[in-house]
Amino acid sequence: MAPGEGADHRAAAQRRRDILIGLGQGALLAALALAVFFLFFGDRYRFWHKPAPAAAHLTSPTHAAQPAEPPLSRALEFGDVSAPDDVHRVAAWAVAQADNGRAPFAIVDKRRAQVYVFAATGRLLGTSPVLLGYAAGDHTVAGIGNKAIEDIKPQERTTPAGRFVSEPGRNSLGHDVVWVDYEAAVSMHRVRATNPKERRLERLATPTPADNRISWGCINVPVAFFDETVWPHLGRGRAVVYVLPERSSLTAFFPGAAATLVAQAGGHKRNTAKP
Repeated sequence: MAPGEGADHRAAAQRRRDILIGLGQGALLAALALAVFFLFFGDRYRFWHKPAPAAAHLTSPTHAAQPAEPPLSRALEFGDVSAPDDVHRVAAWAVAQADNGRAPFAIVDKRRAQVYVFAATGRLLGTSPVLLGYAAGDHTVAGIGNKAIEDIKPQERTTPAGRFVSEPGRNSLGHDVVWVDYEAAVSMHRVRATNPKERRLERLATPTPADNRISWGCINVPVAFFDETVWPHLGRGRAVVYVLPERSSLTAFFPGAAATLVAQAGGHKRNTAKP
């Protein structure tokens, strides 16, 4: 080998060693970078890329499905109470279709200013006169729930009709209420006789519904009935409140009730008197 060739060979070997050393250092730096990435971002990566559970997990003892609740034995029972035909129709439809699920429910008859509270199975728990919104009507004014009470005009003080999923809660005064339409600030609560001129207690005691329109839209219930029937049942969680219309037809709000045979209500006598 010529002297020049040996020098070239040694230079080439040195370059190969430098390249290998560089590659090794690069691999080490890459490994360190990955380690740092997973140290700081591994949990986020796993969160956004959570794998679907394997089929075996769905049947393993630790992930076994909870036993289904036994079906309710539903039967509409009014007992000795004689209720109007439209109340019977909505109650029979709700029970037949299990529209209330496993929750208790109530029917508010605005034309006769009366409320009926039922167990989830359809058994009537009690009924009572109520006070309702001053103005007749089946709809609320848009945005009324955000108005100050002194800004609500008399013609806007309606109790809306319809099917509502109610929830227990407290109003701005800290009193127990059953929220019927939270957005419209409509609730069912104990009657409060804070203004003697309104004669709310006297209105509840009269035999006619003609003077039961006095509230700003809420459903006022006698204190004893609220404490003994409404709150123990509708105050325990979500329930369903059916508010019957007074100006519109029943089927405008409850079309399913039209097809419900009144005979399903048990054949009791019905009060069909006009309000």
